[in-house]
Amino acid sequence: MSSPTGPAPGLPVRNPRPRQSGRHRRPEPVAAPEGAPALVLAVPGAPTAATRGLAREVISIARSELPGLDVGIGYLDGEDAEDPAFPTLESVLMRTAALRTERYEIAKAAGREVAEPEGPASVVVPLLAGPDNVLMRRIRQAVMDSRSAVDLTDVLGPHPLLAEAVHVRLSEAGLARADRARLFTVATAADGIILATSGGDEAVQAAGITGMLLAARLAVPVMAAALDKEGSVASVAGQLRASGSSQLALAPYLVGPELPEGLLEAAVEEAGCRAAEPLGAYPAIGKLVLSQYTTTLGIKPQAPLR
Repeated sequence: MSSPTGPAPGLPVRNPRPRQSGRHRRPEPVAAPEGAPALVLAVPGAPTAATRGLAREVISIARSELPGLDVGIGYLDGEDAEDPAFPTLESVLMRTAALRTERYEIAKAAGREVAEPEGPASVVVPLLAGPDNVLMRRIRQAVMDSRSAVDLTDVLGPHPLLAEAVHVRLSEAGLARADRARLFTVATAADGIILATSGGDEAVQAAGITGMLLAARLAVPVMAAALDKEGSVASVAGQLRASGSSQLALAPYLVGPELPEGLLEAAVEEAGCRAAEPLGAYPAIGKLVLSQYTTTLGIKPQAPLR
C-alpha cells in the first residue's frame, strides 16, 4: 500500500494539523472529522505531467481549507490500473475502500473500540466546470466498476466564483480590466466575449448562466458557444460582431484536462480572435471541489464561499 518514503500515488493521505501554543492562540480551523470519507478527484483524460500538476494543486487548495482531509486523484484514462504512477479512478476507489477496511482491522486488533465502517469510503468530485454527459457517464461507470461505497457529487458550476476565474484569466491575457473599479482601460480589452465550453447543449446553457455573471463584471456582452459543436463558435462570433462588438475574445469555460488537444486552437482560428487560458488550478476551483465534498457530507465550512 505504501513505500518507505510515503504512501503510494493515488492513495488518500492524512497530514497532522499544526498546533499553536500560548494563551492567545488562534482558534483552529474546522478539520475533517475522524474517519470521514476520502475526497477523490475524478480527472478527465490521462495523467500527463500537466494534468497531474493541476490536480495536485487543486487538491492542495482543498486540503488547506480543510486540514486532515484524506484525498485521492483518479484519472478516467489511466494507462494501467495496476501502475501507481497512472491511477485510474476505479483503482483509486478500490484502494481507498481497502485502506479504510485495513485501518479498521488494525485498530480492532490493537484492542481499540472502533465502530465498523459505515457509509461511503469516498466522495468523488468531478473536475468539471460544467455538465458533460459523456464524461459523467464514464465517471459513474468507474464508480460502479469499483464496487465500492461511493458518493458522487455534481460538477463545479455554474457558480459566481467561476465567473471570477474566467475574468482573471481574461485579464491575465490582457483581454479585460483586472478590476472594474479602475478608471483606466486596457488597450487590448475585448468588447465581446465568447464563453467556450464542451459537453453539448446542457453545457452551453450552464455556461450561459456564468456568462451573465461575467457580463455583469465586465460590462460587455458575453455569449456561450460549444467547442465540440461544428459552427457554434463561428455563429456566436458572428452574432457578437453583428451587435456591434469589434474586438472579440474567447474565454474557455473549462478547467483544462477535459479539453481535447487542438480544439481550442481550432476555435480561436474559427472566431478570428485571441483567447484566454482555461481555468486551470485557479484557487476557486479547489474551493468549489471542497464545497461539493462538504455539502455532500453535511460538514459546515469555516467560511461561506463568495
